[in-house]
Amino acid sequence: MAKVKLSDSDLVTQYITTSAHPLADVMQALREVILSTDEGISEQIKWNSPAFYYNGVMASFNAKEYKRDIVVFNLRKNNYILLIFPTGATINDTSGLFEGSYADGRRMVTITGMDNLTSKNDDLQTVLRQWLAQVEKP
Repeated sequence: MAKVKLSDSDLVTQYITTSAHPLADVMQALREVILSTDEGISEQIKWNSPAFYYNGVMASFNAKEYKRDIVVFNLRKNNYILLIFPTGATINDTSGLFEGSYADGRRMVTITGMDNLTSKNDDLQTVLRQWLAQVEKP
């Protein structure tokens, strides 16, 4: 019997539904918030976690610049989900949502639970839309 290859979305679903992380329900809600922001956002498993990227046509760039990668979950701690925006420094976040100031351009967002996600939902979608608005298209 041939092994069926799961789609990227199916792999993310499988990752979340089989996760032992105590915030798996928040992970799923966060996924829904991110994907509902814009149809230009797709998902995959990258760096061993759910990750979200721009799925449209882009101008040429060096892959090490991570220009297609929007945000990835960091699930190393059990009491929060850390969202890592590899190119977050390029976004003018006036909401105060982003944490940290790393030389490589990363910015973080900490989600501690469902209420915390709800309170950050609008700001999260705003920074996602800002990220998408700056994509260099051919």
